[in-house]
Amino acid sequence: MSATGDGRGDGAPVLEVRDLHVSFSGRQGLGAGLLGRSATTARAVDGVDLEVARGEIVALAGESGCGKTTLARAIMGLVKPASGEIRYAGRPLRHRDLREFRRKVQMVFQDPTGALNPRQTIYESVAEGLRIHKVPGEEDVLVSKALADAGLRPPERFFLLYPHEVSGGQRQRVVIAGALALEPEMIVADEPVSNLDASVRGEILALLLKLRDRFGLSLLIVTHDLGLAWTVADRVAVMYLGRIVEVGPAEDVLTRPLHPYTKALLQVVPEAGGDLSGRSILAGEPPDPTRIPPGCRFHPRCPEVQSGRAAELGMEERNRTEVPLLREIRPAHFVACHLA
Repeated sequence: MSATGDGRGDGAPVLEVRDLHVSFSGRQGLGAGLLGRSATTARAVDGVDLEVARGEIVALAGESGCGKTTLARAIMGLVKPASGEIRYAGRPLRHRDLREFRRKVQMVFQDPTGALNPRQTIYESVAEGLRIHKVPGEEDVLVSKALADAGLRPPERFFLLYPHEVSGGQRQRVVIAGALALEPEMIVADEPVSNLDASVRGEILALLLKLRDRFGLSLLIVTHDLGLAWTVADRVAVMYLGRIVEVGPAEDVLTRPLHPYTKALLQVVPEAGGDLSGRSILAGEPPDPTRIPPGCRFHPRCPEVQSGRAAELGMEERNRTEVPLLREIRPAHFVACHLA
């Protein structure tokens, strides 16, 4: 599958993920003590293909527990994949390349309070990456520029403050400034506004758009909120139970979704979903990566199966036994669904 963007990116992928698998081993069942437990494997990322073009914003969306954050952490080398390949600027990413890669690709974590050392001043927090990577130049000038680029002006006013002395939105700007200080080509942002007040979320999203336009940054934004994807993304990739089930241009995916899972997620985003008559409700328990069903992994919760429509179309057995592969149904719009 080729899933490079047709939006703001120039078409050349800066990041490529190929058939990536990440699994976690654990134990389940109390039984009669430790000997009564059985080993389990959670397939958190289960064969993901994804590309991000230069200057493109891709939103990786889905419910909590679907593997989005694990995929982001695997891209950053924080989690070791079981198999598959990550390519940066056309070259396979190897362990010895991680240091340089992490200068070019920075991660912004979900919780700015947890990402900042409470004992470090804001200056020290932003300067830390410069020191680790031995970036040449006058440190105070580079820190000032990064803070200003992140919208903290005048930057010198923040030098001696500690994280608890600024607001949540300002803390997130400090984290973004720490990433910008290294002049990255790409930012991976894990739920960058989920812990912020509604009044501040728009400001941070506007900042990310401004940074893309000003510096040509690529962004991979992990989110459970399709409304956020509607606001900022060029393309949307929808993830369910470790796999990408739909990917395409944001406007196409969010106004003309092809996968029943995407359609169900959009029911809570009326501004993106358009006409909500005949809305379907996403039923069932959240996905469990230790018990992936055969066939289409969404079929136990699929409204098309539950309503009997899949059976009417002669597709119910196929849904239960055959794994659907991503197919290009519209230009640059791919879906993994037998009913599409």
